[in-house]
Amino acid sequence: MSIKRRLKMVRGGNQRLVISWLVALVLVLLVVLATRNSARRDDDGGQVRSAVRALSAVQRPLPVQPPAQPHPQNVLQTQHVSLVNGRCGSGKWVEGLPPLYIITPTYPRAEQVPELTRTAQTLMNVPNVVWIVSEDSTVASTSVVQYLNESGLNTVYLHVQMPSRYKKVGNKPRGVANRMAGLNWVRENAKDGVLYFADDDNTYDIRIFEQIRWTRKVSMFPVGLVTKLGVSTPIVKEGKVVGFYDGWIAKRTFPVDMAGFAVNVQYLLERPLASMPYKVGYEEDGFIKSLGIKASEIEPLAFNCTKIWVWHTQTKKNEPAKPINHTIATLGTNLKIISEQLWKGPAIKTKS
Repeated sequence: MSIKRRLKMVRGGNQRLVISWLVALVLVLLVVLATRNSARRDDDGGQVRSAVRALSAVQRPLPVQPPAQPHPQNVLQTQHVSLVNGRCGSGKWVEGLPPLYIITPTYPRAEQVPELTRTAQTLMNVPNVVWIVSEDSTVASTSVVQYLNESGLNTVYLHVQMPSRYKKVGNKPRGVANRMAGLNWVRENAKDGVLYFADDDNTYDIRIFEQIRWTRKVSMFPVGLVTKLGVSTPIVKEGKVVGFYDGWIAKRTFPVDMAGFAVNVQYLLERPLASMPYKVGYEEDGFIKSLGIKASEIEPLAFNCTKIWVWHTQTKKNEPAKPINHTIATLGTNLKIISEQLWKGPAIKTKS
């Protein structure tokens, strides 16, 4: 056989091999495409995909799992005191900066968590804060403890009730027991820094926290939206407190709002008998007088009390939420979890 004929046979064999490979590749591609189209039809309930998709064709999402509840062992109980995050929480902490001990009395109601949320959002922007939330309750409120755990702030949770003898009077001295519980915690755990009573129904500008941080004894500043006068403030002349402007002076030596003053912790610790009276309208005056401070020693902040950085805003009272009527349409939806977060009224104490 000639060499030319042999070369032709080799070339012909190579061509047939290439063609065979191409045919095989085309068959594989066809099988893959057929499989993908079949999968698409299965995903869409047998319908061909298009750019427009009916809502009924969208698969229902799986039911949302409820957030994990705080485990009882995560809350340290000591005489109605619960350390939620502690000083070493994830809140911002700057070494060498005096700490702020913010005491916030609170009580169960529909607006409780929303108002604590507003206060927390402000405190998140302030470094070196220990937030002491003191609730008027016989038991720890799960919603409050859960929120404090989720806030990322350095928090302490306490629950203590008003003494029974004061519950029987018409005009109750609310919040005194809660503030005193926070005050006692500071006495037992703090060595320096500044103490401030921040009610949860107020609105705060973060600048006031940066100014009270450097309080040497007792500092004071204006609070807006108080009484018909619209403000409660020290009267300042040439950098000194010479009087007070308030809608209810009465016979008070220091007619100021609870959110209108701050106290140095070391100054407080040097006065172990300092206390707050269970007397409506005289809580601030009685506490400040028990510190033994003179008006001439008070440090006026907020640019000599010319700026209002705290407001007693308050919140509209809300009735307990109506229960959700669960039907087949609500089963497996988020409404079950939401219903557990709604205010249903004060808890009924059962007899053990």
